Amino acid sequence: MIAALRKVVWAELDEAGRDGVLARPAITGNPDLPARVGELIANVRAGGDQALRELTARFDGVDLSSLRVDADEVAAAEAGIGADARRALDAAIANIEKFHAAQLVDPIRVETVPGVVCERVSRPIGAVGLYVPAGSAPLPSTAIMLAIPARLAECPVRIICTPPRADGCADPTVVVAATLCGIREIFKVGGAQAIAAMAYGTESVPKVDKIFGPGNAWVTAAKAAVAADAAGAALDMPAGPSEVMVVADGSTPPRFVALDLLSQAEHGPDSQAMLVCTDEAFADAVNVEITAALTRLPRRAIIEQSLAHSGCLLVESPRAAIDIANRYAPEHLIIQMRNAREYVDFIINAGSVFLGPWTPEAVGDYCSGTNHVLPTYGFARNYSGLSVQDFQTQVTIQELTRDGLAALAPTVRTLARLEGLDAHAEAVAVRLADSQANR
Repeated sequence: MIAALRKVVWAELDEAGRDGVLARPAITGNPDLPARVGELIANVRAGGDQALRELTARFDGVDLSSLRVDADEVAAAEAGIGADARRALDAAIANIEKFHAAQLVDPIRVETVPGVVCERVSRPIGAVGLYVPAGSAPLPSTAIMLAIPARLAECPVRIICTPPRADGCADPTVVVAATLCGIREIFKVGGAQAIAAMAYGTESVPKVDKIFGPGNAWVTAAKAAVAADAAGAALDMPAGPSEVMVVADGSTPPRFVALDLLSQAEHGPDSQAMLVCTDEAFADAVNVEITAALTRLPRRAIIEQSLAHSGCLLVESPRAAIDIANRYAPEHLIIQMRNAREYVDFIINAGSVFLGPWTPEAVGDYCSGTNHVLPTYGFARNYSGLSVQDFQTQVTIQELTRDGLAALAPTVRTLARLEGLDAHAEAVAVRLADSQANR
């Protein structure tokens, strides 16, 4: 198996070669996936809770009498987690809430001309569905990252779907994390069927307006499908497998860089870990550390699959490395260079940036305060990481006096004539001509 990053000299590649070395691994090798996901969605829409129970038995091997996590299960989860776990959850929640609370914005009110007032106010999305995957490991951190901004945005309906364990319970740490963040409705449903349930509603699962959270190829395809349906639910962002790019100049210990790369590679076999380096000897040292660390990591098999489509790009200068990072648009960008802060203004495309030797990507995943639900697969070029604003709509308001309307009337009439929309002009003219309306 691959136990190190393949090295490539960037300057020796043509454009096609550069595109190739930066290409992400395919999200799935199953060309039938959209059709199969469509069948699952149709099944849930037609069969409701019963379909969810049947699909849970089929995919998770669990027969559920109830889809909802009840009060007894919540109490058992709270009693079952240790004191260290509870303290870690509390600390993470405090930091994430502090950073996200700062994202709340005041209403805007501007008088554009005398007598013409324009405003912009935030309103919470009425119902949001939060998907917390389980897969090979539970993700209580994702429950926190989704639930905190939803609570701060004051969304009236906030639900979580997460796959059940083999014993028929939701993961206790996910349940506790969600409960601490104000979630009162948790459903033991995973995969594409969970997305369908939240998008269209069932007897137990409420219909939501927007769905948030990461997932595998089935979940990603289902989110895209329901978002394309006016009767479905919007999605937070398009995404693919997790990824990291580390830009390094050899000024930090190679072990730091190696573990940054490995901590992302262990997420899944389709994850990608890229090193962009100005020092070949340092790159070799990082590979030595990767090989050594792999011997003690329990997810070695997953990491080796990820490293097979990862790589190391050798460049001539730090600025060349930053240019590559902007071209790749990584989910996570780690700057392990001298005076890392100096490069911030040159970073255009990245989901989240980590500066300097004391800022591993792991702190962003768990507890620094930023959100770890980020655009992947190059979508950082046009999408941002999750924020409170994603759980809100922005409503504009305008109010005019008669004098304000009179001031704008010539502009409205001229533009209306240019567009051939006579009723627009008449709607202004009739008000100014009506003596009763003038009083």
